[in-house]
Amino acid sequence: MRVPLNWLADYVDLPADTDPHALAAEFASIGLEEEDFFGPEISGPLVVGRVLELTKEEHSNGKTVNWCRVDVGPAHNEDADDPKDPQPGEERPSRGIICGAHNFVVGDLIVACLPGAVLPGDFQIAARKTYGHKSDGMICSAKELGLGEDHDGIIVLKNLGLSGEPGDDAIALLGLDQVTLDVNVTPDRGYQLSMRGIAREYAQMKGQSFTDIGSPTVAEVNAPTDDGFPVVIEDSNPIDGNVGCDQFTALQVTGLDPAATTPFWMQRRLIAAGMRPISLTVDVTNYVMLELGQPLHAYDTALLGEEIVVRRAQAGEKFTTLDDVERTLDAEDLLITDRGGQGSDSTGGKIIGLAGVMGGAAVEVNAETTAVVIESAHFDPISIARTARRHKLSSEASRRFERGVDSLLGPVAARRCADLLVELAGGTLSPATTQVGQAPEPTVIELPVKRVDSLVGVDYTTAEVTGLLEGIGAGIEVIGKDRLAVTVPSWRTDITADVDLIEEVARTGGYDRIPSIQPAARAGQGMTEAQRTRRRISNLLAADGFTEVLSYPFTSDKRDDQLRLESDDVRRKHIRLANPMSEDLPLMRTNLLSTLVELVARNFGRGAKDVALFEAGLVSTSAGLPAGPGPRHLPGYHPSDAELEEVYASVPAQPYHYAGIISGNVEAPGVWGKGRKAEATDVIDTVRRIAGVNGIEVTVEADQIAPWHPGRAAKFLLADGQVLGHAGELHPKVCENLGLPARTVAFEIDLDALLAQEDLRTWDGALSTYPVSRQDVALIVDVELPTQTLAATLREGAGEELELLETFDLYTGDQLPEGKKSLAFRLTFRAADRTLKADDASAMREAATQLAADRHGAEVRS
Repeated sequence: MRVPLNWLADYVDLPADTDPHALAAEFASIGLEEEDFFGPEISGPLVVGRVLELTKEEHSNGKTVNWCRVDVGPAHNEDADDPKDPQPGEERPSRGIICGAHNFVVGDLIVACLPGAVLPGDFQIAARKTYGHKSDGMICSAKELGLGEDHDGIIVLKNLGLSGEPGDDAIALLGLDQVTLDVNVTPDRGYQLSMRGIAREYAQMKGQSFTDIGSPTVAEVNAPTDDGFPVVIEDSNPIDGNVGCDQFTALQVTGLDPAATTPFWMQRRLIAAGMRPISLTVDVTNYVMLELGQPLHAYDTALLGEEIVVRRAQAGEKFTTLDDVERTLDAEDLLITDRGGQGSDSTGGKIIGLAGVMGGAAVEVNAETTAVVIESAHFDPISIARTARRHKLSSEASRRFERGVDSLLGPVAARRCADLLVELAGGTLSPATTQVGQAPEPTVIELPVKRVDSLVGVDYTTAEVTGLLEGIGAGIEVIGKDRLAVTVPSWRTDITADVDLIEEVARTGGYDRIPSIQPAARAGQGMTEAQRTRRRISNLLAADGFTEVLSYPFTSDKRDDQLRLESDDVRRKHIRLANPMSEDLPLMRTNLLSTLVELVARNFGRGAKDVALFEAGLVSTSAGLPAGPGPRHLPGYHPSDAELEEVYASVPAQPYHYAGIISGNVEAPGVWGKGRKAEATDVIDTVRRIAGVNGIEVTVEADQIAPWHPGRAAKFLLADGQVLGHAGELHPKVCENLGLPARTVAFEIDLDALLAQEDLRTWDGALSTYPVSRQDVALIVDVELPTQTLAATLREGAGEELELLETFDLYTGDQLPEGKKSLAFRLTFRAADRTLKADDASAMREAATQLAADRHGAEVRS
C-alpha cells in the first residue's frame, strides 16, 4: 500500500518535518514493514514561468518549433541569447527557450526547468544550442516531471486549476517535494489497504485521537428509499453457505458535466498512490477506494438496463472485461448483470462486470456520460479470490475484497463518491437510494485479561488492555473482574477469537515490551530409527565410492518401455499429474531406477568414464487404490467424514527406496593392475551388506525381472517373505535403449520393508573365551543351485556351535561332470564352555555335509 504522507496528514496530526525513514521504522514495529520510498526526484531550479512571446519556426526537417520568451522571475531572468538590445538601465526580462509542444499561447503560466536542474531518470538540464538559438532551459510536460505517463503537451497551470507568479517554486506547487511510503500489508489485514486504515494505525501508534471518516455514525449516508435503482440478488450457488453478495448500495447522480476534468490535487494523489488518472468519474471511484478501502463502480445510466441483477455465471458463458480479454466463465463466478436493457441475452440481460474483480465495456462511463449509478457492494472474500485466480485477473478491487472489506462501509463510500461528483462535475445527487441486504451482527468475544498476560508475558492492566483495544476500534464492556466483552469492529474480519485480540494487544502495545526469554529446550530423543537407518545406508554407499544424487521424480511411459517393463507390471501403474512441469514427463515414478538412469547417461555424455551413483527418495504407485470420491461438489464444499475417508484411502502409498548404479570400472586400473569392471556380484554384495549393517538377514535367490539380465539378477527376500529388492546386471537391450555402457549393474531396495523387520543385532549371550576350530569342505552340486541355499543348509546341519561360514572358492571345469560346480566352504566352530577337539569339529562338519547331500545331492569333493 502506497501512503502519500501529505494525504495521510489530512486525517492525523503528522508534523511537516516528519522523517520518513523514522516513520517507516515505527510502522514496522506494529507490523507494517517498509517496501520502498518514493521521494523527491527533481533538484535544481524548477519555476513558474509566463510566456511573453511565441514565434513559430519551421525547419528543414519538417518540424515546427516555438521560440519562446519566458518570464521566469527576477531571480532567474538571465539570457545570453536575447536578440533585442535592452534600453539603458533596463534588465533583460526573460529567457529564450525552444519548445516543440503547441498546446499553449502567449500569457500562459507554464513550468520551466532551468539549467542546473536534474529531472527524473538523472536527466540533467543545461543551456544548449538548438534550431539556431540557445535554449536556456526547458518547458516541461507532466511525463518529464514524473507526474504521469501521458504526454499531451506541456503543463499549463490553468488547466490544472493552479496559479502562481513567475519565479515561484514549481516543485512545491506541483507537490514534487512530497514523500510516499510503500508498506507491505499482510493478507489478513485488508483494512490497511486504505488511507483510513493506515491513519488509524498511525493514530494508535502515536496515541492521537482519530476521527473515523468511514463510520456511518460520523459520515453522512443516505437512507434507503422505495424508488431507488432496482437491484436483485439471485445467488443460487452459495459457497460454504455464504452468498456471494450480502449487501448492495446504489446511488444515482445526474447532470454531470462531461467536460469536467479531474483536479490536479486528486490526480497527484492517485499517481503517488500508484494509480493512473483516467477520467473524472473513474478517478473519483478510485480515490474513494484508496481513501476508505471500499471498491466502487460507476455505470453510465443511459447504457444500463432497467435493473441490476447479481447472479452466478452459467458454465461456458463469455464475457469481455475492460482489459479487452474475452473470458470463459465458471459456474462459481459471481456476475453483475442488468436486465431489460439494450443488448440483453437469453438470460434477459447482459453481463456488465465480474463482481468485485473487473467491469466490462458495455456500460462504461465515457466522454458523453451525464448520469451514473454508483455501485458499492459487499462481496464474499472466498468467491472473489477464486474468481480472480481462476481468470488470472488480480485488480485493486479484488485485492481488497478477498482480504475482507468493512461490511458497514458500502453506504458511506457511495455517498462520499456521490458528493465528490457533485462538487467536481456539477452533478445532482438523487434522493432515491437502493440498499439491498443488511450488515451482519457484530462479533462479541469474551476476553480474560489474565489470559493476555499469560500468553504475551507482559503484565497488562485492565485499563491498558481496554485502551489498546478501543484504539483499534473495538467496543469494550466490563462483565466481571478482569473480564471484558469485546465487540469486534466491522472492518476487522481477521479477529475471530480471543487469541486474535491478544495479538492486537501485543502489537499495538509494542513488541519491544515483550521480554526476550529463551525457552528451555525440550529433551531430545535423537534421530528416529528410520533416520538412523538411512544414515547408515548412505554412509556405507558413500564409503564404497557411490555419489549421492537427486533426480526429478517425474517419468513417462516411454521410460517404462526403455526399461522393458511388461504391460501388466505393477510399476507401470503411475499417478498422472494434472499440471506436469513438462508434457514429456507427466507421470510420477514408481521406481528410482527410472529416473536415476538418466543421470548416469548424462554423466557419460559429459565425459565420465566410471560412474557410481545412488539415490534415496520416495516412489508412488496407484496400483490397488480406490479412485476417490471425485468432483461431486464445487470448490469450497467441506466433505463429510465418510467422503474424507474415501479421500484418505485414495492417497497412494509412497515407500522410501534406495537405488544405485555402477557403470565402468569398480576398481580403477593403476600400477597395481588392470583394474576390474563392475559385475553383478558387486551390487548383490552391496545389498547384502546394507541388510547386514542394519541387523537384518536376507535370502538371495535368482530371479528374472526387468530391467535386469535374466541370468544375472538376484532377488532378496526378508524373514517375513517380503521382497527387499533386486540387484544385478542390467539387460543389454536396456543399456542400449538408455545409452548406457554394456554390463552396467544396478540395485534397488525398499527401505520401508527393511524397517519392518526385527533387528537381530541385539544379543543377550556372552562371548566365548575358548579357541576356535576350523574345518574346510568342498561340495559338488548342480550348477543351478544358489550358493546361498547351500550355505543355509550347511549352517542348519552344523548346529549352534558353528560361529562362521565362509565361501572361499568356486570351481567349474573339465574335472567335474557337466552341469556341476564345486563350492568350497570354511566352517569355524567355537564352544561356549570348552575347547573343541578335532573330532568334535569333524563330526559337526560331517553332519552339515550329510544334510546337504540329503537335500541337494551334494558330494564331498576329494
